[in-house]
Amino acid sequence: MKTILNRLFQQETLSKEEAKSLLINISNGLYNPSQISSFLTVYMMRTITINELAGFREALLELCIPITFPSHETIDLCGTGGDGKDTFNISTLASFVTAGAGFTVTKHGNYGVSSISGSSNVMEALGIQFSNDKSFLQKCLDQANICILHAPLFHPAMKNVAPIRKELGVKTFFNMLGPMVNPCFPTHQLVGVFNLELARMYAYLYQNTTTNFTIVHALDGYDEISLTGNTKIISKEFEKIITPEDFKLTKLNEIDIQGGTSIETSAAIFSNILKGEGSPAQNNVVCANAGLAIATIKGCSVIDGFELAKESLLSGKALEKLKKLQEVSHQ
Repeated sequence: MKTILNRLFQQETLSKEEAKSLLINISNGLYNPSQISSFLTVYMMRTITINELAGFREALLELCIPITFPSHETIDLCGTGGDGKDTFNISTLASFVTAGAGFTVTKHGNYGVSSISGSSNVMEALGIQFSNDKSFLQKCLDQANICILHAPLFHPAMKNVAPIRKELGVKTFFNMLGPMVNPCFPTHQLVGVFNLELARMYAYLYQNTTTNFTIVHALDGYDEISLTGNTKIISKEFEKIITPEDFKLTKLNEIDIQGGTSIETSAAIFSNILKGEGSPAQNNVVCANAGLAIATIKGCSVIDGFELAKESLLSGKALEKLKKLQEVSHQ
């Protein structure tokens, strides 16, 4: 590791094979916490290369506990986090709205590192059980159209990194990797990223997969459709800018989509929105993201997807999916 660190400090980059090997060595406990911390810090100070990102991704996918659901065509809605915006849990809410609209969601998530409340924090607060048992997860999909894939249960190799990430408390390249290493290998993905450069890298790497993907970056910095401005979206077929007007909506203010100040308040916001007690701004931003996920699956327009998402949320179908998931968790 000393040699690698010296190279990185001299602004050198790693080949894909070196990056893969390094992450495998980290997972095998070959380096001490100080070395791992220094290694992570490098990528806070310079941009990761496509080869490095590809190598890290290959390592995590090779080391993960895979789980497949052949009877389902699934989608994951997942963002990198690390945008520093402290929104409420938009992509997780959009996942339940997508499930409520009749689509099967395998939601990959984790505890918040650089945010107050990550997807797993809010799910745990609402009584959702985390498991990597296939029969349990299959039951979740069959009864609720959604299952929660809590990342640490599927990526045990990263146990040496988790406490260091928590102590650092800032985004690392593992934020970049999270959405790309769903152990279920979903058919469709809606992926939010925190900058345009990363959106381009994701697009390059996803082009070489069979995944039907849409990559999202709000041009004012969010890793999701924020409706506070325009959003860049990239798929296999096209790149374009979408605006709030594409959803027949007006622009929101940042404060409209602010999150809670604790896990408890984040969970309360989450519940209120699903119960139909969210503000119009909260409802619209959730449905815009769910609508794009639905459009990704169906190949329909974003406005058609948005209308299906609104129906799911306002009719209570999305809430029903949460209740079903809670029931299965407590059986």
